[in-house]
Order: sequence, then C-alpha cells, then structure tokens
Amino acid sequence: MLANLSSRLVFAGLALLAAVAMGFALLFLENVLNLEACPLCMSQRVFVVLWGVVALLAAVHNPGTMGRRIYAGLCGLSAFVGALIAARHTWLQHLPEDQVPACGPSLEFLLENFPLQEAISTMLMGDGNCAEIDWTLLSLSIPEQTLLLFCFVMLICLWQGIRRLPEGH
Repeated sequence: MLANLSSRLVFAGLALLAAVAMGFALLFLENVLNLEACPLCMSQRVFVVLWGVVALLAAVHNPGTMGRRIYAGLCGLSAFVGALIAARHTWLQHLPEDQVPACGPSLEFLLENFPLQEAISTMLMGDGNCAEIDWTLLSLSIPEQTLLLFCFVMLICLWQGIRRLPEGH
C-alpha cells in the first residue's frame, strides 16, 4: 500500500505535517497555553518551516527520480539539523539544576542589539530558559515530542529517497 503512494502525495503529506506542527506551536502552545518560545524552540521552528517549504516545492514540482531524491535529501537534512537542535534542547532539560546555563536575554533583544551571527549562535546554544519544562504530553516535553517528529520525518525522507516507484508515478 505505502509503495503505491506517489512521491507528490508523500511530499504533500510532509508539507502538511509541517503546517500542522507550526499551527500546533503557534495556535495552541502560544495562544491557548500562553507559552513563550525559547531560543531553541525558535530554532527548531525554523527547521520545521524549512522542511515544509522543501516538501511543498517538491509536491508542486513533482520531479522525476533524481529530483525526488534531491528533495528528499534536502527535506531530510532540514529535519536532521532540527533533530540536533531538539536533542540539545532535551539534553538541557535533563541537566541537573546546578549545571543549567544562566538565562539570557530575549530573542528580540539579541536580534536588535547583537550582530546577526552572534544572535544566531546564542539562539542555537540555548540558555536557562530552554531548560524549563512548561508542558508535557504523554510525559514527553515539547522538545522531546519535536525530536520524535524530526526523526519520523527523516525516516520518511530516507524512504522517499531510496524507494523505487511503480511505473507511472
């Protein structure tokens, strides 16, 4: 059954998954639960959007075999970098309290007052704000859930890149 899915449909599904993830973050986590995104959360969102954009472009383009593999690689690479950031975020959340880095300034302050390279570096490293666990689902923190999502997307992209499609797909 899965082998019969067109690459266009798989990429459209990946794009939809990214849109749902961002909708969940922006509409539910921020507007319903009033949770403020920390620098590592914002970094993860960048890579969710990136995988979604790549997947959407692939769905619209509907490339042949080589193009499908390139799009799958780019989408998977976006998910891989996002997974690295989510893994770091998860690691920070599990540090003993005395080893958690100090809380830093807000992302808005960083972008307004520091060179872009330094602001991005600080964003990717995270700070004490990133170690807080404000909400869980099934005992998983938000970064743990996001890490699982990134891993799922990487697996789909790997499958999408190596599978052989039946004629006419």
